[in-house]
Amino acid sequence: MITHEPTSHYVANPERYKNMAYERCGRSGIQLPKLSLGLWQNFGADDPRSNARNMLQTAFDNGITHFDLANNYGPHYGAAESTFGSIYQQDFTPYRDELIISSKAGYDMWPGPYGMGGSRKYLVSSCDQSLKRTGLEYFDIFYHHCMDPDTPLEETMQALDYIVRSGRALYVGISNYQPQQTQQAVAILRQLGTPLLIHQPRYNMFDRWIEDGLTDVLKAEGVGSIVFSPLAQGVLTDKYLNGIPDDSRAAQQHQIYLADKDITPARLAKVQALNDIAKQRGQSLAQMAIAWTLNNDAVTTCLIGASRPAQILDSVNTLNKLDFSEQELLAINNILKE
Repeated sequence: MITHEPTSHYVANPERYKNMAYERCGRSGIQLPKLSLGLWQNFGADDPRSNARNMLQTAFDNGITHFDLANNYGPHYGAAESTFGSIYQQDFTPYRDELIISSKAGYDMWPGPYGMGGSRKYLVSSCDQSLKRTGLEYFDIFYHHCMDPDTPLEETMQALDYIVRSGRALYVGISNYQPQQTQQAVAILRQLGTPLLIHQPRYNMFDRWIEDGLTDVLKAEGVGSIVFSPLAQGVLTDKYLNGIPDDSRAAQQHQIYLADKDITPARLAKVQALNDIAKQRGQSLAQMAIAWTLNNDAVTTCLIGASRPAQILDSVNTLNKLDFSEQELLAINNILKE
């Protein structure tokens, strides 16, 4: 007797590579899609698995080959990796060699002194746990998620080098490192023989810190970058132009990265002015904000998030207009300086 519904088989869109653009990551042999999908939000234990599955399928069907995870993505910690792992086993095992799958470790993950930071103990253990949750044999990229001031940088980079040499990952990356720290990490990894592939910093119109030295380091050293939070947690959309919707991130009590204090009248005035430029370009504000990050020649790929498949499709349509006129860039800069 059949006691459950047979597992449906996902067949990827045969034209998935037709419209996606790919960019070489630094001076490596890897090309990344202009858009990558981050699983920070909406892939937790309490999120509908069917929606998560639909988003992953939609992304890959449209040429997004890079899925980005971290050990503490959820909620709860580890849940996003587990969700991804179950969907991967159901849908994506035939496509493993077409995918770039990454994860990270650095922030707090489990109790005790070995549950966070940049030590060899923590990073290797974290990588092993993440591989078990995802069911993967290896990660394409494994990152140190944040600089640990209490651990020698040499130890952290040696741990990343070991993770590659032991077969746990193919490439290594760093995230949230400042320019000088990045320069040092590049030098150590180069000496070890495992070059730094990529840096993952936050970057958007309201947070341009990478322009103060980091992009110069990345270009000089041939390191790629994948920028996250291009929409400033949804502020760079039309969502908040008429107040804070009840279902928005700013209205969620558990959301620690965005609150109503981030949506001030002065900032909303800038958002409105930016929205006017986007309309003149024939884009939504979200599309223009993503295109703006990709206009930086140090940026390899933009890491998008989504709560439903339609948002992924909307982001993919950004690629129809990535160019900016000098007048548009000047107008945007003038708005941001006000």
